[in-house]
Amino acid sequence: MTEERTTLLEFPCEFPIKIMGARVDTFAQTVIEVVLCHAPDFDPATAQMRPSAKGNYLAITCTVKAISQSQLDALYTELSSHPLVKVVL
Repeated sequence: MTEERTTLLEFPCEFPIKIMGARVDTFAQTVIEVVLCHAPDFDPATAQMRPSAKGNYLAITCTVKAISQSQLDALYTELSSHPLVKVVL
């Protein structure tokens, strides 16, 4: 018996992912490289970056063209497991 997850998303779709982590020099480049591995058509120039109020953290929003739930799952898994990343929404 296989269990199918239901999703409210219809693929392909534009899907924003917010990634938060420590504000270090390599954080933004690292996040963009991971996103590009899973969504090669992502344009890094469209990434939106916002520092936290005290400037210790950086939030990056990347809107990708998602083609499947498995693509999004793999992207979330890799981002979440990266040592520089604190939260993925």
